[in-house]
Amino acid sequence: MKYAEWNQLFIRGEWKEGKSSNKYVNQNPYSKEVLAEIRLANKQDMDDAYASARDAQRAWAKVSATEKTAVIERAIAILEGKREELVPLMVREQGCTVLKANVEIGIATGFMREAATYPGRIHDEELSSITAGKENHLYCLPVGVVGVIAPWNFPLHLAMRSVVAAIATGNAVVLKPDLQTYISGGCVIAKVFEEAGLPSGVLNLVVSDLAEVGDYFIEHPIPRMISFTGSTAAGRHIASVTGKHLKKTALELGGNNAFIVLEDADLDQAVAAAMFGKFMHQGQICMAVNRFVVDRKVYGAFVERLTDKASQLAVGNPEDPNTVIGPLINRNQVDKILRVIGESVALGARIVLAGSVEDNLMAPTIVVDVKNDMPIAQSELFGPVAAIIPVDSEEEAIQVANASDYGLSGAVFSGSLERGEAVAQQIHTGMIHVNDQSVNDEPHIAFGGEKGSGLGRFNGKWSIEEFTTIKWISVQREPRHYPFS
Repeated sequence: MKYAEWNQLFIRGEWKEGKSSNKYVNQNPYSKEVLAEIRLANKQDMDDAYASARDAQRAWAKVSATEKTAVIERAIAILEGKREELVPLMVREQGCTVLKANVEIGIATGFMREAATYPGRIHDEELSSITAGKENHLYCLPVGVVGVIAPWNFPLHLAMRSVVAAIATGNAVVLKPDLQTYISGGCVIAKVFEEAGLPSGVLNLVVSDLAEVGDYFIEHPIPRMISFTGSTAAGRHIASVTGKHLKKTALELGGNNAFIVLEDADLDQAVAAAMFGKFMHQGQICMAVNRFVVDRKVYGAFVERLTDKASQLAVGNPEDPNTVIGPLINRNQVDKILRVIGESVALGARIVLAGSVEDNLMAPTIVVDVKNDMPIAQSELFGPVAAIIPVDSEEEAIQVANASDYGLSGAVFSGSLERGEAVAQQIHTGMIHVNDQSVNDEPHIAFGGEKGSGLGRFNGKWSIEEFTTIKWISVQREPRHYPFS
């Protein structure tokens, strides 16, 4: 795939150059190779994109459920057919491993298959009335135009999750991917739907710099809904703006996910799960394990086994299929993590596995004797660093896990499934997994967080609810008698 061709916006069914005077250079985070250069979108481009979506949405909403499904199914086949060329693109743009790129394509197509069922699952209702002669009709309607803001860590999947759900439920979309991954999180999606025959204007793509356009994308008067996946800080700001404008908002935000290991846990299984839940995609996943909360009775054995396994992970060029740990997305991420580790060590934490750092590459690092109020336990690390907290009881483990502003995912390991689920019930998260790690996502299961981890739920019937609105129309079939009339 020729990356240099990915240098345009997609508006009203046409690929066109942005109108901004600024450009963005898309670079491989590992090699610094320039993949493409794009002239960015300005506010006029956003006006054009949103107007295009508005103009196309009414007709798209009237398209039959069968044809909507057919478009999505064609898009699935096209995306799957591009796997060979997409994997190296994603590896070079994201700095992800070959394994992660393949996993992400599989997840994205899985979510598209689920969304292909949505058009046939949207049903209107008739309900009885307390008023004689009245009929109540409840219509499930598209929101209208949806603005989608996608992150850089799983750009194809997390952009597609909202884009395909919005399209399947009769909306039109303007997609704004993260600059660092605008190809796999934006251009690829637009191209796939273009080839699938999605009507012109139903999906539009803008690539912009926040420094230039500010809040214009979310303040714009046309979109009635903003779907955002990203950091909690950015999500809070977006919620404040959309709240001011009374727009519907779906937010999937950060996590500080706890992985609880009780004293009766199978340590081999716990360590195997911990390795994936912590180090998949260098820990750059909102659901990744951030804190290991381990009963002191098995603390030493768990630390020893995890350290041994982590020290063996292959670190380096993500294009090598044997690599497990590739680069972080940028140097700022590396520096932030190093600062947090240093601050925590100064407060008494100890490093038992000191991963080397070279440019954006950071090898697995394990920090022990962590206390829950240390920076390393209160920050979403988004890197290959395991913070391990000792506790003296199940009750303390629950208290530590809940002492966080976040509430996205989590895990509990116990030799008793009943005990594990009883503990899981007490953790304040939107999702939690017993005898499994914290990185789980299924197309038909409710996905979302509590507290600072977001608002709303994605996937399955919950996505249908998020991307639609209910309209009540009553019909008075016989004269009604009113007071004082």
